[in-house]
Amino acid sequence: MTTTGTATSTVITNIGAVVTNDPSRSTTGGSDPLGLIPGPAAVVVDGDRIAWVGASSKAPATDNRLDAGGRALLPGFVDSHAHLLFAGDRGAEFAARMSGRPYTAGGIRTTVAATRAAADADITATLTRLLAEALGQGTTTQETKSGYGLTTRDEARALEIAARHTDEVTYLGAHVVAPEFADDPAGYVALVTGEMLDACAPHARWVDVFCERGAFDGDQARAVLTAGMSRGLTARVHANQLGHGPGVQLAVELGAASADHCTHLTDADVAALADAAGTTVATLLPGAEFSTRARYPDARRLLDAGATVALSTDCNPGSSFTTSMPFCIAVAVRDMGMTPDEAVRAATYGGARALRRTDIGRIAPGARADLLLLDAPSHVHLAYRPGVPLAAAVWKDGVLRGRGTGSGLLLDEQPAAQP
Repeated sequence: MTTTGTATSTVITNIGAVVTNDPSRSTTGGSDPLGLIPGPAAVVVDGDRIAWVGASSKAPATDNRLDAGGRALLPGFVDSHAHLLFAGDRGAEFAARMSGRPYTAGGIRTTVAATRAAADADITATLTRLLAEALGQGTTTQETKSGYGLTTRDEARALEIAARHTDEVTYLGAHVVAPEFADDPAGYVALVTGEMLDACAPHARWVDVFCERGAFDGDQARAVLTAGMSRGLTARVHANQLGHGPGVQLAVELGAASADHCTHLTDADVAALADAAGTTVATLLPGAEFSTRARYPDARRLLDAGATVALSTDCNPGSSFTTSMPFCIAVAVRDMGMTPDEAVRAATYGGARALRRTDIGRIAPGARADLLLLDAPSHVHLAYRPGVPLAAAVWKDGVLRGRGTGSGLLLDEQPAAQP
């Protein structure tokens, strides 16, 4: 990969199709939520922002020009749920699951032991490696959580590291009960909502809790979330992954930004998420079901009810060790009832909604110039060609951060022709 940048304006022209996520730009009477602009289209980048989008023939004058060669352009993926702050490996656990052992939350403690023993440099190296891996596949905004330290010191140092490298940082001291509190879960909740929160809140934007059997029940989860909210953090919830439970209802009640997993939902849960579509996003994490051979969430049920849906990787060493948003898109289309359009929107605009961001997840004047050029004529190829690396170029904040290996790329920046 190469990195180039410019303080001048650049037009990316001869684009096959632009996914804007702005329905007002639809050429089908407003019925296209992707706001697809057919080619030949163009996008103008000025500094770290998008300045203009439309037909190539109408593009304004710029300092430089890039020829997209008929390829599709999307907003960069927004991965709103990941666990990248850890040490160790759980490949043996994965192999055991593939041999028939069921998944439970208990495996998290294996990573806790390895993470506590790791140096800051080792945790940082893992984080930056995974961030680079994700960026190379088109993820330009990445959330990550703590949750593998479970002591005040280890949770705080993880979040300090994350805040230096990621856009969105989440305090997840309530991942599971720490081993030394196995006989005193109330004592651990007191730690998470007291001393640990005091040390971690300055480094985070979000507070999360694993509201699930084997982790924290509804009352414990409420205590964790309300304590975090009192310190200025915004709630998000691991909800209803392993079975029916109170997580979704609690997320909606507290106005959480997202309820994540949403695998086991009652009709009341679906209705609550639909009613709260403007506040609480249902974030689906198909990598977890793929890796644990569990039932996939029913995205069609949520979409048809009117819920706002996001797709994320849930990248973590135990139950979803992937940074690939294209993989999650393909699985969502194949096994969760989503159309390619819906899956791409969920992986871009949906993720932005789950992070309560309006500057990402769309291609429109004023939005951040976070862009993904596919080595394909259409976004549909993300599901149509699963497992194939399709990122021809990725821009983060207007800077060309990487180029793919596709044939015939015409991305050599040139001064624009003068009149």
